Formats: sequence, structure tokens, C-alpha cells
Amino acid sequence: MRAAVRRCWLKVHLWLGLAAGLLFALLGLTGSVLVFYPELDGLLNPAIRVDRPAAPPSPDAVLARLHALHPERTGPWRIEMPPGPQRPLMVRYYNPPETAGRGFAPLMLTLDPHTLKETSRRFWGDYAVTWLYDLHYSLLLGQTGKDVVGYAGLVLLASLLSGMVLWWPSRARLAAALRPQLRPGAVRRTYDLHVLSGVYGGLVLIVLAFTGSVLGLPELARGGIEAFSPLTPFYRAPAGLVEEGAPMLSLDEAVAIARREFPQGELRWIETPGAAGKPISVRFHTPGEPGRRFPRAQVWIDPSSGAVLQVRDPRAGSAGDGFMAWMHPLHNGEAFGLGGRLLACIAGLLPAVMLVTGWLRWRQKRRAKARARGQAGEASARGLRSCT
Repeated sequence: MRAAVRRCWLKVHLWLGLAAGLLFALLGLTGSVLVFYPELDGLLNPAIRVDRPAAPPSPDAVLARLHALHPERTGPWRIEMPPGPQRPLMVRYYNPPETAGRGFAPLMLTLDPHTLKETSRRFWGDYAVTWLYDLHYSLLLGQTGKDVVGYAGLVLLASLLSGMVLWWPSRARLAAALRPQLRPGAVRRTYDLHVLSGVYGGLVLIVLAFTGSVLGLPELARGGIEAFSPLTPFYRAPAGLVEEGAPMLSLDEAVAIARREFPQGELRWIETPGAAGKPISVRFHTPGEPGRRFPRAQVWIDPSSGAVLQVRDPRAGSAGDGFMAWMHPLHNGEAFGLGGRLLACIAGLLPAVMLVTGWLRWRQKRRAKARARGQAGEASARGLRSCT
């Protein structure tokens, strides 16, 4: 690499790291924690843990229990089936009056799947893992913070790529450059730790940065994707489908109707119609989908007639739809099971390592330059004295 070009890349890499390194480290560390945030929430709150395996409860029984516990809450509920045999049933109530004006802050409940006993009642953002989620996703700054995080992902991409350009060795030196070793001496050890963190974690960090940008800037991402592949538009579910006093379809019946569309699907979410008579929404995780936590297969059902209003089938989507379906499962590692989650968790620690080692390396270079200038000054002074 020519010296002038290399100096330019060095400046880009240096100033990106110094300007945004703290933000990269914050996003990485919070992301590492959030990879396992459901499990962490169970560790922090033993009351919500389930002591023995349980079969998924009847959606109708869950809704009846919710109405008994919270008769004043007449809006829609989202019922999330337990993700494992010893995990609680998760329920959320959107737009509770207690958090009006706070943006996204639904009421979050957990129920014991054996007894349907309420084991926790909290508002999103008021407990540790959801506060961390908001910090990671929006820096606690609402939509402005989401935009900052989205663009930060693009800046991190530029920083990683500039580091790769600076590191990239010749073909003859590639094997030696990839050797995972820390050479003796503080300066060399710091450099090696910085470089190896970027080289070995670079591919995963590039994926995390890119997917984080897509998730943080969804409208911008959708516009770019639609230039190459059409995206299925969002279904705007109407309200007022049930006349006052008219009977509503039971949730169990709605699930049975929805299952005709996805007979091999695993039931994951149900959104109830509420007093406004919105469509019943049923989500399944279908074979081949990369994300189980946020599945894409969805059926909307008229709560009065039982008619299917809309079906979102990930198997029939465009290439752009498939691309978007991979973003969240790639970002949290879920797409590759426990191994993928562990890899994403470890990779999230690397921006902090690279921040510290990069800052130390910058300080080492500044001190070396200061010593060199001092030595040059002393040599010049000695030369002047010898001439007098």
C-alpha cells in the first residue's frame, strides 16, 4: 500500500475509533447481555421461573384468566406461548394508561403455564433487561436515539473495513498474520490484541453492524431493498369488525382456523381483538424460518365471522422479504442456535477490547513521537554547542 494512501486510511480508522469508539463499546456490551435477556430475566427474577415442564395452555383459558385479573383492560392482549418447557407464558398489554406519553411501554406479565398464576406484573423499561434493551436500541432517546444507533452501525462498518484494509497482508504473509499469538512487550502485545480482535471477530462484527443498521433504520433499509426486490407491504388491520354485543370467535377456534394455513407451524403468538373488534392475529414459527422469537408466518382472522382476512407466508415471499426475515435472527445469533447466540455474545465484547487497545496504541504512538522530537531537539542543541 502506498504511503500516502495508508496514511489516509490510518486517519480514517483513527478518527472513527476516537469519535465513536465509546458508542460502539456501549452497543456491543449491551448487545452481548441482550442475546440472553430472557434467560437473564429469569435469573434476576426467580418468581417467574417454571419448576417443571408444562404443555402450552389453551389460549382461551389464558384470555379468561387475563380478563379475571384485569377486567378494566379492554384493549388487545398479545399472548406469547412459552418458548420452552420450563419457561413462563409472556403476555403484554399495549398502551396502558399508566405509561401514557412514554412511547413504547406496554404492561408486561408472566403467567405460570401450569396454574396461570400471575408471577410478575411490570411495565416495559422499568426493569433491568427492558431498560437495557431500550438503551441498546434507542440510547433511551426515542426515535432520535434509534436513528443514531442505526447510523452508528454504518460508521462501525466503515471503521471495521478501514481496519481490514490497514491490516491486509500480502499473500506470503497471510498465514503468519493470522497466527493467534501475542508477542512479548507492551507495545507489540497491545497491537496484536487490537488486530486479532478485529481480524477474528471482524466478520461477525460486520454482520452485527449491518443488521443493526437495518433494524435501526427500517424505512431507509426497505427503500434500498425495494430497488432490487419488492417487499410485501404491511397489513393494516382494521378495527370495528364486531358489532357491540355480538359474539366473538374463541381464540382456540381462531388458532384452529389459522393452523389450516400452516399445519406444520408451531404456535408462538396470538393477538386478541379487544373491545374495538380488531382482527385476531395468530403467528406461527414454520420449518425453515431463521427466527423463532419473532416468527413471520401470520394469519389475520375476522373475530366475528372467522373469515381469513390476510395471510403472510414466508415461503411465498420475495427475495427481499427473505432478506428482511434474516436480519433479527442474525443480529442476536438465533439463526444458528445456541452456538450462534454465544458467538454474537462474545463478538459484542470485542468493540470494548478494540476501544481500549486502540486508545493505548494511539497513546503509545504519541509518546514515541514526543520522545523522538525530544531526542531530535537534544541532538540539534548538542550540534549547536559543538559549533560554538
